[in-house]
Amino acid sequence: MHSTYFTNTAIKTITTPAPEKPATSALAWFLMIILALIWGTSFILIKKGLVIYTSDELGALRITIACFTLLPFAIKHIRQVEPRHWKFLLGSGLLGNLIPAFLFAYAETRLASGLAGVLNSLTALFTLLVGAMLFHQAITWMRMLGIIVGIAGTAVLIFSGGSANMDNTFYGIYIVIACICYGGSVNIIKHRLQGMKPLVMSSVALLTVGPMALGYLLTTSAIDKLQHAPGAWEALMYIAILAVFSTAVGLVLFNKLIHISTTLFASSSTYLIPIVALMWGVLDGETIHLWHYVGMVIILAGVFIVNRAK
Repeated sequence: MHSTYFTNTAIKTITTPAPEKPATSALAWFLMIILALIWGTSFILIKKGLVIYTSDELGALRITIACFTLLPFAIKHIRQVEPRHWKFLLGSGLLGNLIPAFLFAYAETRLASGLAGVLNSLTALFTLLVGAMLFHQAITWMRMLGIIVGIAGTAVLIFSGGSANMDNTFYGIYIVIACICYGGSVNIIKHRLQGMKPLVMSSVALLTVGPMALGYLLTTSAIDKLQHAPGAWEALMYIAILAVFSTAVGLVLFNKLIHISTTLFASSSTYLIPIVALMWGVLDGETIHLWHYVGMVIILAGVFIVNRAK
């Protein structure tokens, strides 16, 4: 069939295979709902960890703990990894784990956790955009409209300001960058690591970045805080839950979802993540203003258009 995709210079018409059929299996829907619950909770866990630890300490702790969680599986299956896959596993580890872990933590030093969860919805849009730009995936005018709508909603959300929980909503830019990274990672997994078992892929991808996180962690004062700072162990507990479930377990489930569905369906968990994140934020006393709701609705409308467009 004929479809349209965007390049840096022009819009071209090419012949491509028929688009992937959307996943409708019970397992795919179940995994998406579980991921939404896990990842929707991650933003409040980051906020709790930041009470004691700095953003870079939290990011390093998160990846280090996640790496050690899946390390036995990485050691067991490392010989199954073909040499040609290592660069893509490293790319997935950097874009899907290490860089976003630091960016999200840094953003939440100034951004309410509920709004951080809403901005995470942009992952679905950037998954499509990165796929079109770097992996020659078909993109229609309607989907491009959805991307533009989502970006417009992001601008409203970031620049609306006015929340008592935020000194500077411009920090939402860091989450936008993290979502771009996620979009790259999703496409790497789908187009360069297809066929690799999710547990093998997840554990080895974390193994490629875990030593970097651990090395950086040892240069911080995180260990000293554990020995002397009141509440440090409680904050570490929140980070450990974040690392084990949101990063380690979530990564395995997400990789499984990508393999049994489409990249757009897999990233559609972002429909539900904001609801969970906002629920936790409100329960924790965060204030959300009218323009923030407007931005959220616009973003979700963009994601909806992207996923429903043919």
